[in-house]
Amino acid sequence: MTAATPDTQLPDGALTRLEHYPVTFFAIGMGLLGLTLALRGAERAWGVTAPLSEIALAVSCLLLAAIAAGYLAKAIRIPSAVVGEWNHPVRVAFFPAISISTILLATALLPLFPVAAEAIWLIGVSVQGGLSLAVIGSWISHRPFQTPHLSPAWFIPAVGNVLVPVAGAELGYADLSWLFFSAGLLFWLVLLTLVMNRLVFHDPLPGRLVPTLTILIAPPAVAYVAWSHLVPDPGPFGQILLSLGYVFFLIVVTQVQRFHRIPFALSWWALSFPVAALSIASFVHAEHTGSGAYRVLGTGVLALLMAIIILLLVRTAQAIARKEICRPE
Repeated sequence: MTAATPDTQLPDGALTRLEHYPVTFFAIGMGLLGLTLALRGAERAWGVTAPLSEIALAVSCLLLAAIAAGYLAKAIRIPSAVVGEWNHPVRVAFFPAISISTILLATALLPLFPVAAEAIWLIGVSVQGGLSLAVIGSWISHRPFQTPHLSPAWFIPAVGNVLVPVAGAELGYADLSWLFFSAGLLFWLVLLTLVMNRLVFHDPLPGRLVPTLTILIAPPAVAYVAWSHLVPDPGPFGQILLSLGYVFFLIVVTQVQRFHRIPFALSWWALSFPVAALSIASFVHAEHTGSGAYRVLGTGVLALLMAIIILLLVRTAQAIARKEICRPE
């Protein structure tokens, strides 16, 4: 265990928990903010005025602030533990979840507090750009990555990049939005090839990483939403992106039986945001095309998302009560 410096002493048990406070906690923020945006999409699609999305936004902000405060405390008191996560061949891919949560927060706040949302978005985009370059740089440096280290979690930096235009286009940052969208789309295609090779021709994913299969859904679904903000009419290319989101959703459904055989871990939160992204994309498509079928599809996916979020919140609370979180792996 890393020792604290004299000016940052903590009780030994608290220090141990802080040392093992994982960056994957930010996946909770991604999931809850995704739920917020999906609820807002449903309210707009069905033409109803309901406080559900605002309640979800308030809860998301509180939990994200608590998660960020905890990780900031870890970074200040035990920076070597953060460096250890950065050097971890699997967890390094989760660092952009910090900037993705920030960009999602800005997107959720935009209709209510546009000035604050723009400032938060600029911070999130700056961090996203830096983390994406740093993570990709670590992938192609001399570090000894091996095929078992590869998982769908590697899509996270790409997802963050394609997410930028969702608020960026409305804020007027067109060129910046196209830059991030282009980079995200390119690396999604590159990583998709690598990840499918790993899933098909190598050993199955370890138990804790099985839920990350759901991340396969996120890039095309988020890319569709971003594309619909960049162009007046999503057109055939947008239809392809949305359809790919549903294709990967069905592929993940074929693997659901594997989820029952693994214990709960924070990686289970990988189930939430991709499902939220697919629901949001369905509502956006329904709005563009006037399709009642996609409105119903979006509502069905939203219902699934709400069930997943409730289950994850209950299981996470149980794990915290049993002190199964923030301990050595």
